[in-house]
Parts: sequence; structure tokens; C-alpha cells
Amino acid sequence: MKAPIDYVLHLADNALVLGQRNAEWCGHGPILEEDLALANNSLDLIGQARLLYQHAADQINGDAALAQRFAHLQGARQDGRVTEDTLAYFRDTSEFRNHTVMELPHHGPLVGYAVSERDYAVTIARNFLVSALMVLVWDRLQASKDAQLAGIAAKSLKEVRYHLQHAGDWLVRFGDGTEESHRRAQAAVDHLLPFCEAFWQPGPAERAAAQDGTGVDITALRDDWNTLVNETLAEATLTRHDQPHQGYVAQGHVGVHSEHLGFLLAEMQSLARAHPTAVW
Repeated sequence: MKAPIDYVLHLADNALVLGQRNAEWCGHGPILEEDLALANNSLDLIGQARLLYQHAADQINGDAALAQRFAHLQGARQDGRVTEDTLAYFRDTSEFRNHTVMELPHHGPLVGYAVSERDYAVTIARNFLVSALMVLVWDRLQASKDAQLAGIAAKSLKEVRYHLQHAGDWLVRFGDGTEESHRRAQAAVDHLLPFCEAFWQPGPAERAAAQDGTGVDITALRDDWNTLVNETLAEATLTRHDQPHQGYVAQGHVGVHSEHLGFLLAEMQSLARAHPTAVW
């Protein structure tokens, strides 16, 4: 049994986009050790994305209906087969299925083209909130009826446990540190938490995967996620100000993105699109 293609792409896009964001710290980290830590974090995420994209590509290449759906993509090999690179570099913004929180820049709520210094507190808070989710997701996906996805989950779980520990430790340092570090950590958490509401509003592919046993019922993870988040925030002396959500919920996971993803993809995809037949 194979997981729905859009569910696999959702997981892959989450990993790729967050990996690309974290890679932006390479050469700009606040200290050398963190420069390297975020680079390693990015490599883990992009490695997860590669495995997932290849799994998706195998499904597309083996299914005539899926092959027709993705026939518009450039960059396929000369035999016409889709690859992991095709899915990463030649899909447009509306075709990506990552959560909006993954694509936000490393600063507060500014427009995509704004020039602003990176805020490491935003990066750390996002990595913590996302890793707290993915620890739970990958753990449950080890029991997926999609055997290949279950294997990817087992590998990814080991990596994301470290991501959670790293981000959680730094969030505590920031929150329980100086007045300035506490202020910036609290502002980062306040900025990002509303975007996390989308975690609990699954799209059609997530619901289908949960129903057929290849995916996870994401809504069942909310209490465990809240426990992980609340314990670390309490240790960091940070406060959750989010209220029961009654407004707009970010819709990146169903293809409705912020303006930030377009800028990110333009940079990430430019070389491959300029030379679509290149071989590396």
C-alpha cells in the first residue's frame, strides 16, 4: 500500500522548505557552533525531503494518471520520468503543500521583500514548535501501512529528536536568560503560535492517509504536542498567549501560501530552471 501522493509531498515540502530556511544561517550564525548546528539541521531535513520526493516520484512514474498530472513539469530526465529534483525545483508555489510556518522568514511579520536582520529567536522558536510536532508524526508513521514511508519515518525520527532537543535547549536559554533574550523569545513564540493552528486542520490528503492507515490522524496528536510545548515554555519562563482560534487559519498545506514562499522558491529554484537539462 502506498500513501496518497499529496500526503507524501506534504511531508517532503515541509522538510525541504524548512531545511532551505535554516540553511540561510550558513555563514551567518550567531556563533560558529550554531552556524554548523543549523547547517547540519538543514542537511537532515533536506535528506528527509529527498527520500520522500523519490518515494513520490516512484509512484508518479508507475501510475499513468499521476504521470499525466505531473506531465507539465520541466526538468524530467530525457526518458520522461519524474525525479526528486523535478519535484523540488520545477513545481510552482501553488503546487507546494508545506505548512505556512515553514516558509516564514527569520524575523517578525514583515513582507517578503523587506530587508531585516535575521532574528535567531524566531528560527529557534519555529524549529522547536515544528520539531515537537514531527517527533510525534514520525513516531506514529513508523507503523504506516506504506512500508517505505515507515522506513523513512524511522530514520527521520532519530534526526528530529535531536532537532527538538537543540531548539528546546536554546529556547530555555533565551527565555530564562537576559531581559533582551526573554523579550525576543516571547515575541517569536507569540508571532509563530497562530500559524501552528494549521497543524490541526488537516487537508484532504492528510485525512485520506489517516483513513487508509498510511498516514497519521494529526488531530489526535494535539494534546501530546501541547504537553511538549507547554513543558518547555514553562521551563523557559515564557507564556502562551494563543487563544481558541476563531480567525483565519494558514492554508499553506492546501496550496494557499504567504508571499514569502515565492521569494524562497525563486532563489532555490533559479539555477535548475535556468539550466533544466543540466546534469550534475
